[in-house]
Amino acid sequence: MAVITVLTLGVAGAASLFMAWSIGAGSSGSTPFAPAVGANAISVMRAGLVVGVLGLFGAMLQGANVTEAVGTELIGGVTLTAGAAIVALVTAAGLVALGVFAGYPIATAFTVTGAVVGVGLAMGGDPAWPKYREILTLWVLTPFVGGGIAYAVARSLIGERLPERPLTAVLAGLVGAIVANVGFALLGPPGEQASLSTAIGPQLGIGSIGTPLVTAVVAATVTVAVYLDLGRDREGAQRRFLLAMGGLVAFSAGGSQVGLAIGPLVPLFVGDAGIPLWALLVGGGVGLLAGSWTGAPRMIKAISQDYASMGPRRSISALIPSFAIAQTAVAFGIPVSFNEIIVSAIVGAGYAAGDAGVSRAKMGYTVFAWIGSLVGSLALGYGIYSLVRIVS
Repeated sequence: MAVITVLTLGVAGAASLFMAWSIGAGSSGSTPFAPAVGANAISVMRAGLVVGVLGLFGAMLQGANVTEAVGTELIGGVTLTAGAAIVALVTAAGLVALGVFAGYPIATAFTVTGAVVGVGLAMGGDPAWPKYREILTLWVLTPFVGGGIAYAVARSLIGERLPERPLTAVLAGLVGAIVANVGFALLGPPGEQASLSTAIGPQLGIGSIGTPLVTAVVAATVTVAVYLDLGRDREGAQRRFLLAMGGLVAFSAGGSQVGLAIGPLVPLFVGDAGIPLWALLVGGGVGLLAGSWTGAPRMIKAISQDYASMGPRRSISALIPSFAIAQTAVAFGIPVSFNEIIVSAIVGAGYAAGDAGVSRAKMGYTVFAWIGSLVGSLALGYGIYSLVRIVS
């Protein structure tokens, strides 16, 4: 095992914190509450504060899967060194920060994945084709699945064929069912995660039906609660549902995006230095929090106003599939771009009203930025690390 100096650890940690700040200021800090801000349910500054705290909790309770995938599953045959991790993180963070200051949501997952793969190949590693196919499948399907579901839900909510009150309550119940099956570190044994349903269901003593029964009870409870709330105050209930969805997406963002910031450090800190993974998750979560509080408002404004004009119903429609896709990615340990998830859903919900307010030009520039960030980070990661090896 290579000797790791305190200086090397410090430089790598600083690069990771810079990456975490960039992510907090960009994707995880801006996207979760952007639809709620666009619907005037919460102010820009308050959204930045809330999303930072929820992202921190998400990082600590759900961040392990994606973190380990980014650190150990993107390249084969080699283990990332301190120098490789620093090059990958600085390259990706620089591109993300550029997008933050330019007002365009660079896809963080694209930049980090590209940079890690680039430096890994420069080290002589082998491409991890099975993992790449898994990642690319989710990336390609996300705009169609997320945008399509958002479009269908928004059309149903703003249309006249189905009554809005029971439909909204049923949608809330579906979200409750997902929450009941979301994995949390606190509910599982050491080193593993468990959901509310899998933790409580087996304890009921009714066999295999215990887990689905807990899911059904949670879904029914949420459905009834939202239905009654809508009856008392329709606009207020819509706003509360929207803010709850924003909070769930913000929590999911922390669980997914922290791995992009600290994943490259796993071989170095956890494997060589023996630092526990939970300590890295806490540090990465704090970096996300700092980015959300200091840099997210600019991107929140950009996403909430520049892509589509959103009301409460269409904002809810955008956040429901975003939450489902985010939790799927977290469960399978797939690095995913929250910018891609949210922007696609916002555009889909926006088109439900006849493309009112949807900025095609802004969308075109964003897609170009996504593709460019993946290709550019891969090329830069490979080129910079190759140059460093030649010079050293």
